[in-house]
Amino acid sequence: MNIKYFNQNTKSQFFISIVVTVLVSLVCYSLSNLIGYRSVALLLMATVSILAIFFTLYPVLTAATLSALIWDFFFIPPHFTFHVQSSDDVLMLLMYFVIALINGVMTSKIRGMEKLELQKEERYNTIKLYKTLFDSLSHELRTPIATIVGASDNLLQKNSNVSEIDKSKLIGEISIAAFRLNRLIDNLLNMQRLESGMLKVKLDWCEINELINSPVNRLSDELSTHNLQIQIQDDFPIIKLDFGLIEQVLFNLLHNEVLYTPNGSTISISANFTNNTLILCISDNGKGFSNEELKLLFTKFYRSAAKTTGGTGLGLSIVKGFVEAHGGHVKVENNIPHGAKFTLEIPVEILKMEDYKGFSNVELQQ
Repeated sequence: MNIKYFNQNTKSQFFISIVVTVLVSLVCYSLSNLIGYRSVALLLMATVSILAIFFTLYPVLTAATLSALIWDFFFIPPHFTFHVQSSDDVLMLLMYFVIALINGVMTSKIRGMEKLELQKEERYNTIKLYKTLFDSLSHELRTPIATIVGASDNLLQKNSNVSEIDKSKLIGEISIAAFRLNRLIDNLLNMQRLESGMLKVKLDWCEINELINSPVNRLSDELSTHNLQIQIQDDFPIIKLDFGLIEQVLFNLLHNEVLYTPNGSTISISANFTNNTLILCISDNGKGFSNEELKLLFTKFYRSAAKTTGGTGLGLSIVKGFVEAHGGHVKVENNIPHGAKFTLEIPVEILKMEDYKGFSNVELQQ
């Protein structure tokens, strides 16, 4: 912790402890004739206990000492003096002082132990998180790299009797593995951008058909085993958003659909616009997710038990981050009677018809 920050924080704790103790004492003083000075001791003790929950040891001890002096000077007869006539009051004052100090010390120690346990738990979760990441990365990297090494080795062998058809297949395997590696690296870089706060949304005008067709074309091979349906609202306006980020969002969602639905399933994409909000829905008629999985799908590194083919568990967390960077939100729910549905709602600017005509004229003149 920064020393300067620590000193400033400690000074503020001392100041607040003193101010709170004085304010409670003033309230008690105005009510002292009704509640009696012994009841005031309980209220001041409660004040010290509450301060001990939030503050460190020395500010709490300061509050305990100050409250004991105030109680003696203003409340224990005779008033406005530190002299105490009654032996019972002397004993009470001593006990109050001792109990207030012990209460402050014990509460602060308990807080320290809780903080230590919290740090241990956070450290454990961090180690667990990185272990999950390394395990998934080792699997995700090993498979495509092994494919690339094996296929390229066959192609590079001299005097090999590899036919042209087999060469084409090997080159295709290399290409698929390279794309898989590229997708993995993209996800890692995108997550780093999100967590570092370096992500900058670059808004520009784009057309909805291009936005949807781009990830569909990138995943044409994977989607070939599924039935794809696309429905776009009529007279859809030109919208302003970061094409690259939302295109990656749709890519991750469609790739997730391919992974978690069996071959022959139907994947539907719909695009609608209402109240300056872009609404994109990607749904399927697969098995859907359990209630527990629905709560965890957007969690970083979470991988559903329904699929055992790997994955880093970053795709959906990146979806959530990119959509929220636009000021929007994403939700997932199960379809009825079966399947899953992802809904994106993103506030966007639109290019009105009169603006669009002017924009087109400028393009034509150029």
